[in-house]
Amino acid sequence: MKNIVKILCYVLLLSSTAVLADVQQDVALLAKAWAKANYQLNGTQQEEAFETLIEQSSEAVKLHPVSADVLIWRGIIKSSFAGVKGGLSALSLIKEAKKDLEKSILLDDKALSGSAYTTLGTLYFKAPGWPISFADDEQAKSYLQKGILLDPNGIDSHYFYALFLLDQGEKKQAQASFIKALDAKARPGRALADSGRRHEINEALHEIN
Repeated sequence: MKNIVKILCYVLLLSSTAVLADVQQDVALLAKAWAKANYQLNGTQQEEAFETLIEQSSEAVKLHPVSADVLIWRGIIKSSFAGVKGGLSALSLIKEAKKDLEKSILLDDKALSGSAYTTLGTLYFKAPGWPISFADDEQAKSYLQKGILLDPNGIDSHYFYALFLLDQGEKKQAQASFIKALDAKARPGRALADSGRRHEINEALHEIN
């Protein structure tokens, strides 16, 4: 009986390890494709790439319905596409992204170093206000600061908080946060995303100066 229990435990461990590996692989593929769509494409090609990414991320969510990481990436993809489309046509994407990110927090609020908080905070200050959408600067600040708490040395956590500060007219504080973002270490497997983000930071610093 003891041997059977040991075998079952071993099988379950192998199964959970395989599932985790699949999740990590899917997340890595989504992150890589997002970076290409966000930083290397534009116009119709970019829109088509994001539409494909939404389909791929939705398939990943079906495969891994309790993975906070996958939900975060679908939220990031939808929010990024909303930024590309702009205007009223982006509203449904913003709301869908919000739901994905909120659900991911319920599953694991520390997933991807708090990326859900950082992305939610950005949505809260970039979305239109009531009654069109849910913009709320206080909520945005709270989420963005939570993102920094969970990722104190991250390039994204400081970059998006800097954008918020700039939006609030706090140029000196924004400048300091942009510089902190530039000091972030390179992320393994995220070379294109890091390069693109650093370019955005340098452009923002140039405009401030």
